[in-house]
Amino acid sequence: MTFERFPVSDGRAGPYGVAIGPDAAVWFTLVHAGEIGRLAADGTVRRFGLGAPECGPSVIAAGPDGALWFTRMRDHRIGRIDADGRARSFDLPTEGAGPFGIAAGPDGALWFTELAAGRIGRITVDGEVTEYPLPVAGAYPSMITAGPDGALWFTLNQAHAVGRITPGGEVAVHPLPTEGAAPVGITAGGDGALWCVEIGAGRIARLAVDGTVTEYPLPDGAARPHAVAAGPDGRLWFTEWAGNRIGSLTPGGGYEGYGLPVEGAEPHGIAVGPDGAVYAALEIGEIVRLVV
Repeated sequence: MTFERFPVSDGRAGPYGVAIGPDAAVWFTLVHAGEIGRLAADGTVRRFGLGAPECGPSVIAAGPDGALWFTRMRDHRIGRIDADGRARSFDLPTEGAGPFGIAAGPDGALWFTELAAGRIGRITVDGEVTEYPLPVAGAYPSMITAGPDGALWFTLNQAHAVGRITPGGEVAVHPLPTEGAAPVGITAGGDGALWCVEIGAGRIARLAVDGTVTEYPLPDGAARPHAVAAGPDGRLWFTEWAGNRIGSLTPGGGYEGYGLPVEGAEPHGIAVGPDGAVYAALEIGEIVRLVV
């Protein structure tokens, strides 16, 4: 097991979301600086200002058009940046929407959560936005991912549930069995199920497409798992924000934890490259690469 550390900012800029781009580089958000960063395979770092230092770029995802798309939580916009660093953004119809999670959908559009407005949004690559209200008030929709069934799945942090929305806008809600689960990150696993992390309960949950839930308690119940990504071998990788670790779970529930090489790192976003290397954004100002 080896860690590589890549300083990308001072601790005030706050690396937060991370994604593997279509150019095989690691792209990340700098939530407190209003910038997007790119980490190349040779360790070179570039940072791109968005012209709005307080916009709060949060979660980032590869889009279907060869660009990276991201949420701007504080100025309530959706951003797009191409491989050369050219950025633009799109207004949302709902004032104070608070977009947070974002993912490419099966329909060639991007789907995102509106944390503050309690809606799910869809934006085409041309910038056309459609919003869908949710049946649960005050649910705080957080992360979102494309599922294996052609729908989008998302966490409902304050409803302690996972939601599903079809490309046509039909919504279903699946409660999690543990009180106070407060799920945040979610991803599609290689086993045909959805996996989410329960930051409030210190558990990892597997949700079958029929709504059946299996939960796996972490050895450190106070680890506060935050984001999760699936590896090419079927393992789930997640950040343990309060535990200062990267954790992994096999589809059968086998856990391994990897302590980060710096104290107080505050790991948030996580992504897995096609070679199985794991990248995590540390709010102290680094991207780490873990190879097991």
